[in-house]
Amino acid sequence: MLQQRTLKTLTRAVGVGLHSGQRVELTLRPAPVDTGVVFRRVDLPEPVDIVVSAAAVSDTRLASTLSNGSVKVHTVEHLMSACAGLGVDNLYVDITAEEVPILDGSAASFVFLLQSAGIVLQNAPRRFIQLLAPVEVREGQGAAEKWARLEPFHGYRLSFEIDFDHPAVDATGQRVVFDMSTDSYSRDIARARTFGFTKDVEMMRANGLALGGGLDNAIVMDDYKVLNAEGLRYDDEFVKHKILDAMGDLYLVGKPLLASYSARRSGHALNNRLLHELLLRTDAWDVVSFSDDKRAPAGFAQLARAW
Repeated sequence: MLQQRTLKTLTRAVGVGLHSGQRVELTLRPAPVDTGVVFRRVDLPEPVDIVVSAAAVSDTRLASTLSNGSVKVHTVEHLMSACAGLGVDNLYVDITAEEVPILDGSAASFVFLLQSAGIVLQNAPRRFIQLLAPVEVREGQGAAEKWARLEPFHGYRLSFEIDFDHPAVDATGQRVVFDMSTDSYSRDIARARTFGFTKDVEMMRANGLALGGGLDNAIVMDDYKVLNAEGLRYDDEFVKHKILDAMGDLYLVGKPLLASYSARRSGHALNNRLLHELLLRTDAWDVVSFSDDKRAPAGFAQLARAW
């Protein structure tokens, strides 16, 4: 049986929110089978739980935000991406502010936290959403068109294409394909950082956003070049970060996908639209589990190694 997974023990981190600039403490804790990922705002007089689901996504401007009534948690996509990449099904996330810490701007720190705590098997089958028919959303026309699509696939593969008219981005790979069965999330995707342009950062800060952003947790570019002294971590770091974000956004559906995802110029909003379209199309998917590991897609049965 391909089993559900949670943490062996708890682990903690302290950082700042990318947009709020607030100090925030994060505690990741084991959770029972069929819990899913649950964010818990422990800074409130009475702690409030926010269960991860596509319906809980309340805002997709600049990041993915989850809500339970008026209580919110912003910028969840990097942590959710790490959970997707390592196959963590059940997790409590205690948080002391309304934004997940940005840490180094990638998912690598969350991968380290999860692996440091250890990932263990639980006595219940992992349940996957398996695509039976294509589902697609589109926005805009011509050169401005954006789209995202899910198609049937025995495994989990993501293909992403970006299109930025900028010298630093044009000089890098702008399309990447990542396959969970053959590639390594920790090695190939997790270290890709979020990125932005100085002119946009200045505008966002004037509007009270990106207050915690800087060269230590983002790739920053002026009109011509990357300003980070160490340069890029991957030759195609920009598009790999879009894959990282997409994995986090799609994991907000609440279960791992068995599908091929492809997108051009998509982002948090379009990814969430794709999930809502998927859930509406009840003929296009089914929930499956694997009583025999050998019938599962290659690479899905292995546990991520502990650090």
